[in-house]
Amino acid sequence: MNIKLINIGFGNIVSANRIISIVSPESAPIKRIITDSRTQHKLIDATYGRRTRAVIITDSDHVILSAVQPETVAQRLLNKEDLTEE
Repeated sequence: MNIKLINIGFGNIVSANRIISIVSPESAPIKRIITDSRTQHKLIDATYGRRTRAVIITDSDHVILSAVQPETVAQRLLNKEDLTEE
């Protein structure tokens, strides 16, 4: 199994194989997911005090907050997959 790593900003890296979704934090259901994961101690805040722009949900039910736009994280994920297939 190849381990693919994605930079989510400020030197933080997430395993691409574990990512289920990358979403914007604006909607009420996503805000609820963030609150629930915080109470369950499954929230990872990688924003370094900046505004949350992307919420990454993993297959282990961890929720990761990133200050990078969701489109940017998705593009990095797609570029990483393109490189590993060659």
